[in-house]
Amino acid sequence: MELLRAFVRTSSVLSPIALRIDPAHIRPMHLRTPAIVCATRAHGETAGIVRLLTAEHGLVAGYVAGARGRELRPVLVPGNLVEAELRARSDSQLPFARLELTQSRGPWLSEPLAAAAIQWATALTAAALPERQPYPAPHAALAALLDAVCHAPSARGWLPALLAYEALLLRELGYGAAAARPDPADWPAALAAFDRLGVALARYPLADRRGDVMGARTMLRERLAKIEG
Repeated sequence: MELLRAFVRTSSVLSPIALRIDPAHIRPMHLRTPAIVCATRAHGETAGIVRLLTAEHGLVAGYVAGARGRELRPVLVPGNLVEAELRARSDSQLPFARLELTQSRGPWLSEPLAAAAIQWATALTAAALPERQPYPAPHAALAALLDAVCHAPSARGWLPALLAYEALLLRELGYGAAAARPDPADWPAALAAFDRLGVALARYPLADRRGDVMGARTMLRERLAKIEG
């Protein structure tokens, strides 16, 4: 009985202290940062949940009111660069997001090969990286890769950048893949490197969601195979 009374007294003293030293649930969140749109899914009838890659805060999800409306649909295209403002009452809540388009990838979505590359790179990023952990190197590399996909004269110009980005993600996540740098002139070797990295991605960071995400890579591989070596 004395032990029980002592436990009750101790609990009544410690509980308020425990609440005071755990500010994570009461610290407001307010971010304004450049970001890359990586994925968007519908939420309710008109809203959406967007996943953004930022340099300082990593992958961040946000609630976008009116995401399925005519004005915001072009903004939420994966691969777009945006200026994002995210607000929440605490770090543990899903923040509300307001996005301003700064660079659109829309013009390249009508090109099947470029569209497949953008879809795969952004889907991989959204699925592989944990949320709210800074990854400045992948952010810079993804931005450069998207520029290459949109402006290189052919896939021969951007496939080495894609392979390097995939290897970078594997290293950042602790899987230690060496950067794949095949000779751009050796197209069969580039495709072989693409296939090897695909095995590692499916086995490690995408093991739990292989079917959902790797389908985008399969589509890209089929389109790359149509390029003559």
